[in-house]
Amino acid sequence: MPMRPAPEHYLIAHTDGGARGNPGPAGYGVAVSDSKGNKVAGLSKYLGHQTNNFAEYQALIGALEYAVENHHQALKVISDSELMVRQIKGVYKVKDAILRDLHARATELIRKLDWFQIEHVLRGHNREADELANRAMDKGSGRPAVPAPRPQPVPQEFNGVVRDGKIELLDGALPDGTAVQVRIKR
Repeated sequence: MPMRPAPEHYLIAHTDGGARGNPGPAGYGVAVSDSKGNKVAGLSKYLGHQTNNFAEYQALIGALEYAVENHHQALKVISDSELMVRQIKGVYKVKDAILRDLHARATELIRKLDWFQIEHVLRGHNREADELANRAMDKGSGRPAVPAPRPQPVPQEFNGVVRDGKIELLDGALPDGTAVQVRIKR
């Protein structure tokens, strides 16, 4: 697949699939954002008793179907499945019959786009998609749903001075017990 420069507007889909026990209860998650980083959609689906690789392909197909069905012509997929990414790029052959069918479906959907790119990242860089996949597996296998993680507070900056070894804020107040990090400006 030749690398063409990204268009001005495109979707970014972080995808992840998993199967507990491999094979086992499987699901996928897809975190979709626009090229500026604004969240667009969160997709997840329980897949029944499947393999990890099956779930990874279903996540890719879910992202592609979302893009095509919502009339987006450009998509960048980020996945922690090195096998799937290399198979889609044509680096590895697809030997498994079931994965060949899924690969064919993904390729068919990719052809409907004007621009497509896929890249591999380490698992730690795909947390939101991983959380969506785990929620799908939990829900499908009857486990109690794990609540969505709380949004982390946006760091705030305050101005202050040190007097008698203590920091006095000049523009705001913090509740007791608040953790702070101090930077010295000169």
